Amino acid sequence: MDEPESQPDQGQPQAVEEEFPEAQDIEVSSEEPVHTLDHVDLYLRIGQDASASDIHLAVNVPPSWRLYGNLVPIWDHADVLRAADTESLALGFLNEEQKKRLFEKGDVDFAYATDFGRFRASVVRHRLGIDMVFRIINTRVRTMDELGLPATLKMLTQYHNGLILVTGSVGSGKSTTLAAMVDHISETRQDHIITLEDPIEYIINSKNCHVTQREVHTHTHSFAAALRGALREDPDVIMVGEMRDLETIQLAITASETGHLVLATLHTGSAARTLDRVLDVFPVDQREQIRVMVAESLRGIVSQQLVPRVDGAGRAMALEILLRTEAVAATIRDGKTFMLPGIMQTGGKMGMRLMDDSLYDLYADGTISDEECYMRCEQKVVMRERLGMH
Repeated sequence: MDEPESQPDQGQPQAVEEEFPEAQDIEVSSEEPVHTLDHVDLYLRIGQDASASDIHLAVNVPPSWRLYGNLVPIWDHADVLRAADTESLALGFLNEEQKKRLFEKGDVDFAYATDFGRFRASVVRHRLGIDMVFRIINTRVRTMDELGLPATLKMLTQYHNGLILVTGSVGSGKSTTLAAMVDHISETRQDHIITLEDPIEYIINSKNCHVTQREVHTHTHSFAAALRGALREDPDVIMVGEMRDLETIQLAITASETGHLVLATLHTGSAARTLDRVLDVFPVDQREQIRVMVAESLRGIVSQQLVPRVDGAGRAMALEILLRTEAVAATIRDGKTFMLPGIMQTGGKMGMRLMDDSLYDLYADGTISDEECYMRCEQKVVMRERLGMH
């Protein structure tokens, strides 16, 4: 896909090689002392070239990155960042509106675009000064096949109404999976897709579909306000970056019932906990009605983890997949979500799978270690026996 254009409010920085030629002279493995760099773009380019997922620039610690899931210093001999350093770095790339929001509210989150990539930026004030964290976004939306997502998920994208939830902890790849699914819809259908994100990460091109991307706090005040507006814009597919509150969840469920396919994310670790989270936000007197609505509208839940590979070459994806069946719907209506793992275990032929089975399969083929498999599983006693741990 085309490279995204730099955001106009970011000042149109030049390529790092042109504006900061010294970036090319910095060796990540250098044993020489590394002094504080002059601009955040220098750190971002270095992190991007090393395939890091995040860059941390914080007071009283050396510049760090999250590489294959581990947060470690970029250089062993780098200067510790002082409060004056991080403040200078922050003020050097924030625009005036973002500076105002930082000093009035104490934090600012936004998508930061350069000539060499896109980043999700979070800048916060705290007791010691200003800290910054940047999520490095792969500007090219990878296909579902490239991500190794099963054919079951392609089947979910064929629905014309209902609710699909992609869940997992922060940094588990939810946005990447969701972008791949929306891009697949854009390529294989002829519909209107609206995405609501905070901030916009992946740029999804209009292919056979018309894609409208809106950013919370930039183009709209909140997810709920954007979702209410989306329902008046003749959408077929709505992607909600995160269902954070009662109103957003309620609107998403309503939209899925009224002829729209809704894809959304939640910070939950399993299908059962996801449903409990959705239902528990509603007042007690509404839960029975909501259970019926969710039972009818749910199409599937995908829970995922990214697990460090045993060979050190990146991370492997472990997936839990729940698909709607009559047995699943009955379990949701009756409020017996504790029965879902058993249903999923017997639904393997239909494409369902439990997280523990996915983790064990990765261990069995030598992709992840037994320690990672055990630490991340749900049923510790059962997994200990499967792994032969004593």
